[in-house]
Amino acid sequence: MSKNIVETAREAGSFTTLLAAVDAAGLGDTLAGGGPFTVFAPSDEAFAKLPAGTVESLLADRAKLTDVLTYHVVPGRVTAAEVVQLETAPTVQGAELPITTDGGVHVGDANVVSADIEATNGVIHVIDRVLLPAA
Repeated sequence: MSKNIVETAREAGSFTTLLAAVDAAGLGDTLAGGGPFTVFAPSDEAFAKLPAGTVESLLADRAKLTDVLTYHVVPGRVTAAEVVQLETAPTVQGAELPITTDGGVHVGDANVVSADIEATNGVIHVIDRVLLPAA
């Protein structure tokens, strides 16, 4: 494990939309050098499930984009073994992220499809939906 969260996500090759959004929001340096963080990372497939135009409208509104992205980040390193013991997790965005473990691990309305991808400054859990904080 010698790569930070951004480098790890880039190397995986399935987070191009997420990384483009992180760059557009100006969060790349924070996720590369800060931490530790736990990132519930939507895959490119997860972004593709959003209604047409959603990604483009988020990219055009930096404040809303930052709000959505930071809703996917929890301060500290929270492994899968720890996640399953939680009912909620505080996000960097400020809201609580609901967690359930009925038939798998779910954060909000997303399923965790791959857990505990280690990085030097945190951990990534891959999810199958983009989480949208309550307005």
